[in-house]
Amino acid sequence: MNEVIANIMARRSCRSFDPDRMPPREVIRQIAEAGTWAPTGKGYQYPIIIAVTNRELRDRISRMNAAILGTESDPFYGAPCMLIVLVKRWRNSDCDGACVMENIMLAAESLGVNSCWINRAKEEFDSEEGKAILRELGIEGDYVGVGHAALGYTTKPIPAPKPRKEDYVIWAE
Repeated sequence: MNEVIANIMARRSCRSFDPDRMPPREVIRQIAEAGTWAPTGKGYQYPIIIAVTNRELRDRISRMNAAILGTESDPFYGAPCMLIVLVKRWRNSDCDGACVMENIMLAAESLGVNSCWINRAKEEFDSEEGKAILRELGIEGDYVGVGHAALGYTTKPIPAPKPRKEDYVIWAE
């Protein structure tokens, strides 16, 4: 089987990370770089990726995300690292960001790093606290949050894939 297709079929969301086992910086860099090669509308490359490896900032974002979700538990499942995808606000923001997220998660799989797409980035970075974080990081402009890729190494076996539904692909020949 083709290596790319094998990675697509093998990738699963991880919901139990070892909080003390950070992927090496070079591996995180490669995963983030893979995100930069995602297709974007008109080739504008409006997305940006924030690589969060700072524990304090990671925990701050986790608390924001949990509050939006209405919980006090960690929505990032203990992942020590996250790549946050934001896109300059325009009509293709969601689509461009989704392509970046998929590239990130597939690159992580290919490098032996577990991942999980975590939502609520839009609400986070539309908030005053989220905008303050962007300013603290020197990020200017009107960005919409698309998602977080929680990254790290699992503490539990990854579940087997669910069978694909029979009518997933409809042929119009």
